[in-house]
Amino acid sequence: MPCHDSKLINRLHDKRDSVLQLTRDAVIFVPMNRKGPETAPVARDNPESLCAVILPGGGARGAYQVGVLKALAEASAADGNPFAVICGTSAGAINAAVLASHAHELSVGAERLEKFWSELSCDSVYRTDPWTVFKSGLHWMLSLSPASRFLPQPRSLLDNAPLRALLGRALRLEGIDEAIDRGALRGVSITASGYSCASAISFFQAAPDIAAWERARRRGVPARLDTRHLLASAALPFIFPAELIGNEFFGDGGMRMLAPLSPAIHLGADRLLVISTRDEKPDPPPSAPVPYPSLGEIGGYLLDTIFMDTLNADLNRLKRINRTLASVPPAARADSGLKRIDTMVIRPSRDLREVTREHAKDIPGAVRMLLRTLGGWGRDWRMASYLLFESAYCKELIQLGYEDGLRLRPEFTDFIAPGKGVSAAAAQPG
Repeated sequence: MPCHDSKLINRLHDKRDSVLQLTRDAVIFVPMNRKGPETAPVARDNPESLCAVILPGGGARGAYQVGVLKALAEASAADGNPFAVICGTSAGAINAAVLASHAHELSVGAERLEKFWSELSCDSVYRTDPWTVFKSGLHWMLSLSPASRFLPQPRSLLDNAPLRALLGRALRLEGIDEAIDRGALRGVSITASGYSCASAISFFQAAPDIAAWERARRRGVPARLDTRHLLASAALPFIFPAELIGNEFFGDGGMRMLAPLSPAIHLGADRLLVISTRDEKPDPPPSAPVPYPSLGEIGGYLLDTIFMDTLNADLNRLKRINRTLASVPPAARADSGLKRIDTMVIRPSRDLREVTREHAKDIPGAVRMLLRTLGGWGRDWRMASYLLFESAYCKELIQLGYEDGLRLRPEFTDFIAPGKGVSAAAAQPG
């Protein structure tokens, strides 16, 4: 081996503990392609590879994922379900649980999800009556005053008790065990953030040979999934209450998920399909001075950061590492213990804030007033886009996802087809 190759390998190994500590189980390369998904054809040398679908959070935006899944189900009808591994966070956790419960047939899971989201309303997710919303807002304001010492600490802006009841009626999570026993599913993971341990905990239900894992600020914990895990994962910070699991309270899984792709790899996948809920078109710089950002704008910005920016950061960081690996000769790369991962990312072709603005009138009056008070109304629709669980809005997002999925069917078909792959990448197993 040439000397410079040896030096490169040595540097790579020397830095493995420090550079790959965070992403040692998921080193992904996703090339940029403005005309379609982030893909590039390569040959697959492992016909036994497993495909995963990764469903990040996004509140009401999760309806977009349903439309994409519906289109992909039509494209893979002959294969039943191409996803042996299913991972979800926040609203994506609910979608993941339904898919996993019907893992024998992707079309069945997509159909159940479409029915679930199409029949949603805000008051089926959180309490929208004026008294409850007013009382909650008043409680938060008083918590900032001297009167706070006489009051219990407020738990959330909104009460999601209706969602708990809805999930209890709508979900059939015992189907997950059946799918695993039948070999239709390798594993499913739901990620939540532990407020006490300050870590991202991926609760997983999987085949017996899959072991728990532990990395810096993230762990994989075997569990029999139930509605508590979904409510915990979907507990938007400050907006919905944290959920008690065991001895600890958990909130939205996106808060501490620095490596959102890693649970899928721990569950054995080496092909990752990510269905995002945000387009990546940058906002143009303002042409005139803008007002000081309101609490609502800052809150919406933070939610975008929690749900989307960590995924992009993970992909970008892993892309840099992969470029280093690409310069290593194949034989030496094999000795490093790294394996290739294929990725495909599907994003909305339209800014979902525009869709939100068109349907904003459907938000219940009391919630609308709360958003106005916080400054999350009119100037920026980010926060509203997470809370607009109304049928017309969800149906339009489903339709948008379906249209985007139809356009990408050829790429998706290549992605899941045996003997073919897209987007060469590398990963550190285990």
